[in-house]
Formats: sequence, C-alpha cells, structure tokens
Amino acid sequence: MDHELRKRGTSAMATAIIDGLTTRYEVIGSGPPLLMYAPAGFDATLEKWRTQGVYAKIRLLDHLPKHYTCIVFDRRECGQSGGRVEHLTWAHYVAQGKGLIEHLGFKRAHIMGGCMGCCPVAAFGVMHPEMVQSMLLYWPVGGAKYRLSSHQRFAEHLGFVQQNGLEAVVALVSKDGKAFGADPRGGPWASVIKSDAAFAASYAKQNVDRYKLIVNATMRTLFDRDTAPGAEPEDLMRVDIPALIVPGRDASHATSAARYLEECLPRAEYWDVPVDGQTEEPTVARVMGFLAKAAA
Repeated sequence: MDHELRKRGTSAMATAIIDGLTTRYEVIGSGPPLLMYAPAGFDATLEKWRTQGVYAKIRLLDHLPKHYTCIVFDRRECGQSGGRVEHLTWAHYVAQGKGLIEHLGFKRAHIMGGCMGCCPVAAFGVMHPEMVQSMLLYWPVGGAKYRLSSHQRFAEHLGFVQQNGLEAVVALVSKDGKAFGADPRGGPWASVIKSDAAFAASYAKQNVDRYKLIVNATMRTLFDRDTAPGAEPEDLMRVDIPALIVPGRDASHATSAARYLEECLPRAEYWDVPVDGQTEEPTVARVMGFLAKAAA
C-alpha cells in the first residue's frame, strides 16, 4: 500500500498473499496504524465493523479513521479471503494479521478485536509483543455457554459429513451460500467453498476420515475453555502491553470472560459500563482516550 495513499486519508480495497493465502483488506484513514480483527465468528468480514450488532451502533469506522490508519480485513476462511484445510489454531490468525502489517510496511500497530476477533488479539500480544502498541478487546467471546454452542456447531457439521460426505457439503454451500455460523452443516471452510471453485473441487476429494480428525482438532484447540480463548493465562500475565477491555453480556460474550482477561493482563483497563450504556458517543471517547494514552 502506497505511503501517500495512507497519508491522504483515502480508502482502498485490495488483496495480499499472506502465508500463501489471499487476504482481502481495506486501509481507511490516516495516522498511526490500527489493525482490526473483525467480529462475527466464522463470518468475520471487514464489513462487519459497520453492519454487525453493537458495532453498527457505535460506528467506530466513522470516527477512528480521522486519527488512525485503520486496517480492516476478512479473516482467513471468511468472506473473500482464502483458506486451507488444516488444524486451525489462534496462531494461524495471528500470522495473517502479522503478515498484513508487514505487507503494509508497518513495524508496530495498535491491535483491536471484536467478538471472536479478541482471541487472536490476545494471542498476538503473547506471540509478538514487540509489534503491539496496545490491545483493544471489545466484547470478548467466552463463557461456558459459548464453548458448548461452539462445540455443538462443529458436531452438527461432522454429523452432516458422516451421513452425506464432503461432496454434499460443497453442494449445500454452493446452493445456499451460508457461512459456518449461519448454517453449521457447511463447516469452517464454507466461505472458501463459496468463493473459490478450485478450492471447492479439492475439498470434495479429500479423505473423509482425515478431514474429520482436522475438524475435531480445530474445535478442541480453538474452544478449549469456559472463559476467553486465545492464550494461556500464564502467558497473558507476562504481557506488558496496555489493554482496554469492553465487556459484553450474553451467551456468546460472557462478562466473566472479560473479567478473566482483566485479571490476566497486567496493564488492563476494564471499562465497567453496562451494555446499555455503551452507546456511540461515550464508547468512541473511551476508545480514543485509551489509544491516545497508549501512544504517549
């Protein structure tokens, strides 16, 4: 991405090859870099910062680009980004974000996550602290109900594969076009099947037993605890990075998961405001204030 384009504060949609996979991204605004892991689970597209639930209400992308170079992107296996059938871990998502920062010529950035996007942000802080100016964790996923629902989603996919085979998965996704979160039967690679015909053809020809092992391993690795996933508590306790935690309060974003991150991160600031009070004006002011202080 051209430096002058960022300096002028324009917006540009583009793609980059990161770790052998296409990443669709957009750079919006000007100022210090802010990498933003999108909300929405397994449909984490860059548009979700404007359209998804609470994020549509607080309109961060109407405000943050006035002061920061906002880097938004489709997480791998989501939207128009590519994917690869492999045992997915939070480190894979970290690698995508790190590669994108480096592709754009930055050495360090503020990093924000919404919803499931908080998990790779936490892992990023553990794995590459020298690249992280600050961490913003908005409505981190977690809690016992979240683990149970996540495992149930994977179980529904595996049941569909067991009964119908991988060709049926491709046929289902090609017909309905729904992401994993909307229709669990399509599985974690549903969005890539939809967007990439070559991937879909290869996917259908896989060994089913080997595929089921990969899916099970992914499920157990990503959703391995009844609190916020992403990194081990002992590792989080050694992260010397300013962090702002904004708690949610529902079955997917348990307040206990946010409190857990507050407990583990030594430099955490916990915004103790009920969900109803997290409206646009106070939220933007809190986020902006935190970013400014973290940069000082």
